[in-house]
Amino acid sequence: MPAKELVVVTGGSGFIASHIIVQLLQQSYAVRATVRDLAKRPLIEAMLHQAGVADLSDLSLVAADLTRPEHWDAAIAGATYVIHPASPTPTLAFKDEEEMLAPAINGVRYVLAAASHHHVRRVVLTSAYGAIGAGHPDQHTPYTEADWSDLTQPGVHPYQKSKTRSEHAAWDFIAQDHSGLELATVNPVAVMGPVLANDYSHSNIQIKDLMTGQTAAVPQVASGYVDVRDVASLHLLAMTRPEAAGQRFLATTGETLSMLDVANILRDAFPAYAANLPNHEIPTPALRLAAKTDPMLKMVASVAGTYAETSNAKAKRLLHWQPRPAKTAIIATAQSMIDLGIIPAP
Repeated sequence: MPAKELVVVTGGSGFIASHIIVQLLQQSYAVRATVRDLAKRPLIEAMLHQAGVADLSDLSLVAADLTRPEHWDAAIAGATYVIHPASPTPTLAFKDEEEMLAPAINGVRYVLAAASHHHVRRVVLTSAYGAIGAGHPDQHTPYTEADWSDLTQPGVHPYQKSKTRSEHAAWDFIAQDHSGLELATVNPVAVMGPVLANDYSHSNIQIKDLMTGQTAAVPQVASGYVDVRDVASLHLLAMTRPEAAGQRFLATTGETLSMLDVANILRDAFPAYAANLPNHEIPTPALRLAAKTDPMLKMVASVAGTYAETSNAKAKRLLHWQPRPAKTAIIATAQSMIDLGIIPAP
């Protein structure tokens, strides 16, 4: 039997990364997942089993830290492809925004340098909608892959800056590289879908808080939503399809929902939890005032009241990608949390 193509997936315990690993193993790739700490192995194995993957013989783990450039040569040696969802997440209580920017930018460069050195065929970088839709106060047409966040505008959150600048760093690296390395990026909107363990992504906390009555009222924030399983499948298409080389892909259903819309979807789908779910919004001026003293609210306040329509026409046209509806993704998130006991019985 010919050897299976090896795909390195960074940040293997992450929400998106774990679903990517599931699909790679199901499609008969060998996977080497990087983690900062090999103690994550039982968690990763439990998540893959939860997703229905019984045979983990094609999965290996290696310790690699995005702040340590010396880790990446060995981590990537022998790979045909690299998928890079990992990004350092410093504390929100940072003194200087460079604490968020530098690790994300440098981590991308370390991964790409090792991929170039080992003649990897293609790297797929998990970027974000935050590298597309921030800093556009006058936007009135759906965002596409041609758009980049404008970091010269006031109020752009450091997280969005980190995603924008790290993606720019990736494209700049490729422009100067002569190894033949190819790059594609996937830029997801808010990612929902089945949670695979109690160690879950911050993007799903919104659902838990809504379902458990922790959110008395929701901010006036509109967002695109997409299922993690479809984000994973888009990564695999971006990895293998010839026409994906050198391209960005917005991972979005093309729908835009307010947080109140999300609460109403959950109320309809899970009537036993209806009493926990909010039914009114926080005025944006009040939210922005509160955000001045609460760092946890600054990210939300920075996008409250902003235009958030997105288009998935490119991924559909070039890669024939067909995502599930946003409602399906949102319900799947809540159902998986109920099944795992993260959301207790009402």
